[in-house]
Amino acid sequence: MIEFRDVTKRYGALVANDHVSFTVERGEMLTLLGPSGCGKTTALRCLTGYSRPDEGRIFIDGRDVTELPTYKRNLGMVFQNFALFPHMTAFGNVEFPLKVRSVPSEERRQRVEAALRMVRLDQLATRFPRQMSGGQQQRVGLARALAYEPSVLLLDEPLSNLDAKLREEMRFEIKELQARFGITAVYVTHDQSEALALSDRVAVMNAGVVEQIGTPEEIYGEPRSPFVADFIGLSNFLSGRLLDSGDELARVEVGDRTVLARPNPDLSVGDDVLVFVRPNDIALTRRDATDGTLAAGADVNEFGGHVEHVVYLGDRMDYRVRLDSGDVVRVQSEARHEEGTEIRARFRGDQARVMPPRR
Repeated sequence: MIEFRDVTKRYGALVANDHVSFTVERGEMLTLLGPSGCGKTTALRCLTGYSRPDEGRIFIDGRDVTELPTYKRNLGMVFQNFALFPHMTAFGNVEFPLKVRSVPSEERRQRVEAALRMVRLDQLATRFPRQMSGGQQQRVGLARALAYEPSVLLLDEPLSNLDAKLREEMRFEIKELQARFGITAVYVTHDQSEALALSDRVAVMNAGVVEQIGTPEEIYGEPRSPFVADFIGLSNFLSGRLLDSGDELARVEVGDRTVLARPNPDLSVGDDVLVFVRPNDIALTRRDATDGTLAAGADVNEFGGHVEHVVYLGDRMDYRVRLDSGDVVRVQSEARHEEGTEIRARFRGDQARVMPPRR
């Protein structure tokens, strides 16, 4: 439905998008995810026609729209700040883009009522924005974008002005609506949990390039670079040197220890590397304990250390653990340990990955 083909956009000496390529399938929700300044908003502006690429082409439904003005692209837009007219009711706000397009009055009424029903606001059609909550206002914005049946729905940080609980509720409402009606959508956010919850696929952007595209499971479980691993979820990195790279597990020299981790085919023996492991994949036991949730074995990595700091998170504890090597790792676990407790930190080799050093 959408194709970015080698798109580059410059602002003077700044390269905001650097040969960006990706596709969005019909009925799919793709999220552009990354920190401020990574190029995701520039990519969205190029898609809408607000910015013209310096190089590359953009296609929507098989048609080259690179030179096409915004109003001819048939795109629906949901904004971060709701962008509602305060003097218009919910009905009037949703009806406005249809009036601009000279849709006949009876058809307008039917389409507005249908759009408000889709977002469960048909009972609030006569209310003004000031009489509605933030979540209701955002749903009006969503209904307005859907009323004229756009080819593609674009959502630019649409939940960032809502409180945490409402943001979580709206995530599922947007995803349910998009999936139920088979809407092709591009979602822009810097919120990783939002991207994982909403998306069919995620494109992680950094410094103007797409670092990795994949399903939420692939992005979280199989990150290909330290940036993606660090940006999506919590992460630990141990610096070392690659000793050998087997079919199943590689061996990495980390300080005075040999650590097992899943290999990386792009790295060679002798390379400086990082061993990446998630905080929830590390098991902690007291150093003097005789058992634990993860028994020592041929494929288990074990470090001694002590608990340096503890944060209570309700259903789990968040630990900062200083290993005997001097490295500090983060561990999240249901197990309870006090600050200062001497511990053993263990993780299986298949729970860790060998990665290239940071660029």
